[in-house]
Amino acid sequence: MVAKEIIVKKYVVRLSDDERQQVTTLIRKGSSLAQRLMKARILLKADVSEAGEGWSDTQIIEALETSPSMVYRVRKQLVEEGFEAVLSRKPRATPAVPRIFDGEKEAKLIALACSEPPKGRARWTLRLLENKVVELNIVDRASDSTIGRTLKKTFSSRI
Repeated sequence: MVAKEIIVKKYVVRLSDDERQQVTTLIRKGSSLAQRLMKARILLKADVSEAGEGWSDTQIIEALETSPSMVYRVRKQLVEEGFEAVLSRKPRATPAVPRIFDGEKEAKLIALACSEPPKGRARWTLRLLENKVVELNIVDRASDSTIGRTLKKTFSSRI
């Protein structure tokens, strides 16, 4: 049986004076997100430059009560993506839930809401609109709250 050779890549943190100042200021303010503050503390402790402390991962994990993977990811991200990437959140490429009503479907919904209500009704209700947009194949499904949010966004006062 041949043993596999494991190559461990070491990510060394070296902060410039300006970066060190930014991180120190961020920690002193203390009004940032907890995860960002944790990353800033990890950077300060892991910094091996002359002004840095150069702690080992074990020391950082014990002192900051964090996980080994967190320390590893911060080191890796600093080396591969840069200082700004570590302290900023990555924007989502797509929304968490895709929109049900795009521009065209939204226009059809508004036109429907502004049209005459069904016989025997004084006005459109959200439930009536919910059933009608599915019946007309504008969308496959929609809740009354989704329709309400969509119409509220357009300042439609007929509902």
